[in-house]
Amino acid sequence: MVGESERAPVKAELVGSFLVIWDKEKAREIFKLGFFGKPLGIPKPKGPYFDAPLILDIMEGLYLLEKGLISIYKGPEGREVKAEELKKIGRTIYKDFDLKYEVYKDLRDSGLVVISGIKFGCDFAVYRRGPGLEHAPYLISVLRPDDVLTASDVVRAGRLATSVRKRFIVAVLDRPGGRIRYLMFKWFRA
Repeated sequence: MVGESERAPVKAELVGSFLVIWDKEKAREIFKLGFFGKPLGIPKPKGPYFDAPLILDIMEGLYLLEKGLISIYKGPEGREVKAEELKKIGRTIYKDFDLKYEVYKDLRDSGLVVISGIKFGCDFAVYRRGPGLEHAPYLISVLRPDDVLTASDVVRAGRLATSVRKRFIVAVLDRPGGRIRYLMFKWFRA
């Protein structure tokens, strides 16, 4: 689990809709905290032994900013970027960003490693230990309480999750800042 930092935050630059930690040593430190980000030019790092800047997405950056582990600046003048500005950017990138961020934060605070699940057609792929150490055992889709999950949606998600040997989980929030309910689907053969 990532806790609040007692040391000076690592500097990250906001570049478009991503954050970059240019200092390679600091990049490795942040990555080691829970597989945050992707080292530039290294598609599947085998641990924190890389020599490259680290690219963070907005959700990861917001989480690390709120934990006091990074500070964010923008442009040559080094203007400080606050959490609200990151949330604004996140809302332009992700549908239901605030709800998805609540789930992301809850999972991270529980000690799990959370990465984008877009290649699986869901919001997050979740690991107990981390990529490269295991395959992600869980795929999570975030829904609003008024979203409808049809039988076809469940079957489609189940077929995908089963084909990649993962459990499909739906995370539902009462409201932003509210309680999160996790519903796990398990398939078995009759």
